[in-house]
Amino acid sequence: MPNPSTETRTLISGAAQQKLLAFASLIALLIGFSLASPNFMQTTNMMSILQATSVNGVLAVAATLVIITGGIDLSVGTLMTFCAVMTGVVLTWGGVPLPLGVLAALGTGALVGLASGTFVAKMKIPPFIATLGVMLILKGLSLIVTGGRPIYFNDTPGFTEISQGSLVGKILPALPLPNGVLILFLVAGAASYILARTVLGRYCFALGSNEEAVRLSGVNVDRWKMAIYALAGAICGVAGLLIASRLNSAQPALGQGYELDAIAAVVIGGTSLAGGRGTILGTLIGALIISVLTNGLRILSVAPEWQTVITGAIIIVAVYADQLRRGGTR
Repeated sequence: MPNPSTETRTLISGAAQQKLLAFASLIALLIGFSLASPNFMQTTNMMSILQATSVNGVLAVAATLVIITGGIDLSVGTLMTFCAVMTGVVLTWGGVPLPLGVLAALGTGALVGLASGTFVAKMKIPPFIATLGVMLILKGLSLIVTGGRPIYFNDTPGFTEISQGSLVGKILPALPLPNGVLILFLVAGAASYILARTVLGRYCFALGSNEEAVRLSGVNVDRWKMAIYALAGAICGVAGLLIASRLNSAQPALGQGYELDAIAAVVIGGTSLAGGRGTILGTLIGALIISVLTNGLRILSVAPEWQTVITGAIIIVAVYADQLRRGGTR
């Protein structure tokens, strides 16, 4: 039987190989679609890919935190929508300043995430069932609050700048990077720091590796698990701001289905569904792969249903590859 240090080195090597494979796949997709269509590598199309990645990437970061603990969160898409709706309620119906609207989105996400974490940690409901229930509740509440009608932000100055503006472009006109992409990088950087440098991050990995051992060591497992779900919820609030800003409206029927793309990005990026292993960098690469694949297939006029089939096949391959890696460490 290999010693712990050997197992650790094997896990690290496997994770590095997965990230390299994902990055190589991304490069291959970029080259392939560039050769297939001259329109693919145009600046406007690249910016469109990055804009699409900003929302899915932020959701994928939230999903990564939960999946590393060995859980799953099926509510990230509808939570994003609910946060956008509550932002609309506060800003357009309440007439409060923009910063308070931003805080409303983050606070709503954190509270709902905390509720999900409570269901999982305190009530011992399996994460799949708990977050499935939360997903349906949020979907209904979004429609109830708005009456099924979108909330528009036309009377909120500066709201569209959250996602569509370009602070980088004002400094470097040759690089009109949308603010949404900049926010994605900031969120990813903060999450990566939390995972690598904080107590919360260490417990996140520990819970996914061996929750019972952490519990027996005297750690309040429930408290840390609830904190992780709350943090993931707040990040979903950021995604809600981004998509509402991008559309200049809160669409109450939007959101369901986004969780699938987010989880796909996490899995493709090398995070193990069994918990205990994953990186934010890998998740970002996975999110880019999803966006590039969707955009490239659309440019090549591939039917949407076949796009879904291809994405599903990639997820199955990624999960199977993860099982093979984990099987090799036993």
